[in-house]
Amino acid sequence: MLKNDLLEQWDRDSFLHPSTHLGQFARGEAPQRVVTGGDGVFIEDREGNRLLDAFAGLYCVNVGYGRTEIAEAIAEQARELAYYHAYVGHGTEASITLSKMILDRAPEGMSKVYFGLGGSDANETNIKLIWYYNNIRGLPGKKKIISRWRGYHGSGLMTGSLTGLDLFHKKFDLPLAQVIHTEAPYYFRRPDLDMSEEAFSAWCAAELEQLIEREGPDTIAAFIGEPLLGTGGIVPPPAGYWEAIQPVLEKHDILLVADEVVTGFGRLGSMFGSDHYRIRPDIITIAKGLTSAYAPLSGSIVSDKVWKVLEEGTDENGPIGHGWTYSAHPIGAAAGVANLKLIDDLGLVKNAGETGGYFVNAMRAALGDHPNVGDVRGEGMLCAVELVEDKADRVFMDPAKKAAAGIVGAMAADGVIARAMPQGDIIGFAPPLCLSRAEADQIVAATARAVKAKLG
Repeated sequence: MLKNDLLEQWDRDSFLHPSTHLGQFARGEAPQRVVTGGDGVFIEDREGNRLLDAFAGLYCVNVGYGRTEIAEAIAEQARELAYYHAYVGHGTEASITLSKMILDRAPEGMSKVYFGLGGSDANETNIKLIWYYNNIRGLPGKKKIISRWRGYHGSGLMTGSLTGLDLFHKKFDLPLAQVIHTEAPYYFRRPDLDMSEEAFSAWCAAELEQLIEREGPDTIAAFIGEPLLGTGGIVPPPAGYWEAIQPVLEKHDILLVADEVVTGFGRLGSMFGSDHYRIRPDIITIAKGLTSAYAPLSGSIVSDKVWKVLEEGTDENGPIGHGWTYSAHPIGAAAGVANLKLIDDLGLVKNAGETGGYFVNAMRAALGDHPNVGDVRGEGMLCAVELVEDKADRVFMDPAKKAAAGIVGAMAADGVIARAMPQGDIIGFAPPLCLSRAEADQIVAATARAVKAKLG
């Protein structure tokens, strides 16, 4: 297309991009894409390229691009009431309706929804509520949070600490002292190759219990985990994992936070990952699929157990001292209401399970026997291909080769967007839940072509 503006130059001169090599981008040494439109599972850029977005933005455009129903709901809400706050009992029709819709879909035992803007601030809210909860219970020393290596829970101070990836700690003085990490449920990277999945799960639970005993159970407030590891490698839990972990937490009076920012609202083929894996959370973190990213919105769903203590706390101490200006923003809430209706009307939870299963199986069939493909894994509309130097002995690639990044770059040139995941040579996929089998085949074919071109 003909361009007579300076938009690309303004981008490099003015815009500080997240998760970007800042020096290379500013100097023009790194790729740049200005996205201008999208429909279904495809986006378009200013160069006129049409690409299949096999990562749904950042796992978030669950209903796909170009859904006018959500756009119209946003516009109608903006015309009627663009904003009012949620403090001291104020609400809007959209925020109240969305709260009810979420609880109707949430796992059993959940009580109330607090709204924020993104997954990071939702997890910050969760930590504050957990600390408040234990203070009201007369347990002021019970404050540490256990997270897992390779988990992802945000980029703030506490949430960046919860995240168990080096990139989010390095040179940021993180993690903070209140956060400690335990083993990731990453079966492909288990320490002993002779372990079965069940044995590995038992080992993870034993490591967790030993950590709790070392730190002191009376100092541990909560354990946070994604039902399925997302940014850390798209790793489904091994058999028996959550069944082994939860009794340890219950034994030591430790709350369980299920971070469902990625898995919530259908991505695994179930409305929530907690139901999918029989997790009994005390708090659930939601974002991304809540509005399919048509507007910023996140939430913390608190259980009956936690809510009763929060109520007691305000009876003793007055109004709870927590809130954001944009909590329960009516435009975000209106987008959420329209989005959840679409998920139901289009049968997207079922499609995520059925087409997602087809997609993962097709990827295994295409690449499972390649000598440099160590693992093809997935659940629902999530899939990962992990590369290795030597398959038999599980020798991992030299990070300096940037093998996954090279393959993802070749795929983009071929019209498909995938993601090179951090801390390993892992190619990640999280397409919109509306993906068809033909579109799944397109992703698999592009992946196979790129792997062959780069690795032989």
